[in-house]
Amino acid sequence: MDDSAAPLSDEERRELEQLRAEKAERERQEKIRAERAELERLRAESKEAEANTETPAPASQPRQRQMSAAEAEQAKRDAEARERARKLMEPDDDLKMPLAQKITLVVVALIVVAVVASLFFGKR
Repeated sequence: MDDSAAPLSDEERRELEQLRAEKAERERQEKIRAERAELERLRAESKEAEANTETPAPASQPRQRQMSAAEAEQAKRDAEARERARKLMEPDDDLKMPLAQKITLVVVALIVVAVVASLFFGKR
């Protein structure tokens, strides 16, 4: 008989339970460390944000302008992408069906036709 198919002895079962408990404790400790690190990071970000809003340093102003321009360009691209998606997914002012919904309905109809055809013609 294969050892892997044999049931565990009482000693093996106790060892398995002990190892599972140790693993659960390690995972719990790791979760606590990760949460603590996240808390510290968020506190640091909060303090940094407060310091930046209160008194920005003159040397960092050109960098802030440069970042603001990059952020503004990214925001512009994001807004354009959202607008394109909105046009595809939302109905028009006269409540016409959006293009994405039409495409979805056509694809679903083709799948239904294919399934029905395979049921009728596939049994021969």
